[in-house]
Amino acid sequence: MSNRIGIRLEDKNIWERRVALIPSDVAELTKAGAAICVERFDRRAYPDATYAEAGAKLVDDVLDCDIVLGIKEMPKDYFRPGGCYMFFSHTIKGQSYNMKMLANLVERKCSLFDYETVVDDHNRRLIFFGRYAGLAGMIDTFWTLGQRLQALGYQTPFLEAKPAHQYDDLDAAKAAFTLIGRQIAQEGLPKALAPMVFGFAGYGNVSKGAQEILECCPFVEVAPDELKGFTARNGELTNKLVKVEYKEEHLVEPIDASKGFELQEYYDHPERYRSIFEPHLDQLSVLINGIYWTEDYPKLADEKQLKTLFAGAAPRLVTVGDITCDVDGSLACTVRDTEPGDPVYVYNPQTREGISGFEGPGLAVMAVGNLPCELPREASETFSRALTPFVPAMARADLSAPFDAVELPDPIRRSTILWHGEFTPPYEYMREFLK
Repeated sequence: MSNRIGIRLEDKNIWERRVALIPSDVAELTKAGAAICVERFDRRAYPDATYAEAGAKLVDDVLDCDIVLGIKEMPKDYFRPGGCYMFFSHTIKGQSYNMKMLANLVERKCSLFDYETVVDDHNRRLIFFGRYAGLAGMIDTFWTLGQRLQALGYQTPFLEAKPAHQYDDLDAAKAAFTLIGRQIAQEGLPKALAPMVFGFAGYGNVSKGAQEILECCPFVEVAPDELKGFTARNGELTNKLVKVEYKEEHLVEPIDASKGFELQEYYDHPERYRSIFEPHLDQLSVLINGIYWTEDYPKLADEKQLKTLFAGAAPRLVTVGDITCDVDGSLACTVRDTEPGDPVYVYNPQTREGISGFEGPGLAVMAVGNLPCELPREASETFSRALTPFVPAMARADLSAPFDAVELPDPIRRSTILWHGEFTPPYEYMREFLK
């Protein structure tokens, strides 16, 4: 192995403590001959000393390493000419806030691998934090719900919840929610809130993680098409939560009424579909958003729909946990992302303002943009286990070779957005973002 692998510190915000490779995996790699440098960083979830013990070299700067691994976006002016970087760049949708960074990578003829696009032959992601985004997101959403309901005059067991980063680990969080669940089962929720319905948009890793937390509490699951009847019949259900999972066929329908829903057609031609989610908005107490979304797809709830929902008497919907966190994306109420130190705002559909805290007209929105950082060790362990098998081949690769000649594992090749400053064929479309 000849390429030196650098593990960079995380400096996007003070909450980020995750790592791409954990010490035990670094030990495995260094024993196999990999040269790994770790930038000193006192906030990392694993102390610097554990990396030194694993055989890594502690350094003040990894900029001169052949491949630099990070988690979140790196500063736009960080990159050295000809360098090679791997991180979540958040550029493939043309995210405006990262276009200067992308332009600098192009200008300096850098190579860019993106974890988000490391996929197998069936386009399934291989390296991700999705489950931990869901876990932390649901913990934070429960905490948000308790605080918002208190602001509205209700005392509930959800007041016992804390933000995810305040628990020692995931086991401690689950134990706490098991106790909250027992309290719900024994004492019930206020009748004015019954039944309390949690709608999960999506069914992938994010949604599964979120549902894992809810299932610490007593619940009953209801199909989307049965929800309206169920809520009408169960106004006295106070000792259980209601869970509803929404798949694509529950969210959209073909514009052409003569056609039925076809999942692959929806993926290929989302412009042929329209949202049918609005009738569910007034059936939900809490909406947890875990869907993948781009501008080509219909919105879950647009500005007009939310304005209508809140125009009359206070609706059932009080809290949104937007784990996907696409600003001005599938949910009009996500007007900005937040961070763990200031995670919640109340969105007023009439003014489209989002005021930090839990008071005011509208609905409380939890929109933390880097939720897995609240469970940094568990999230890093899973992530590192997925990334480690690819590192030896990356360390052996001839980074000076043309893209069509460099030997890389297929999933890493698919993740290559830039090679020597040029967009690779699957990402040629991104040139338009820089104009």
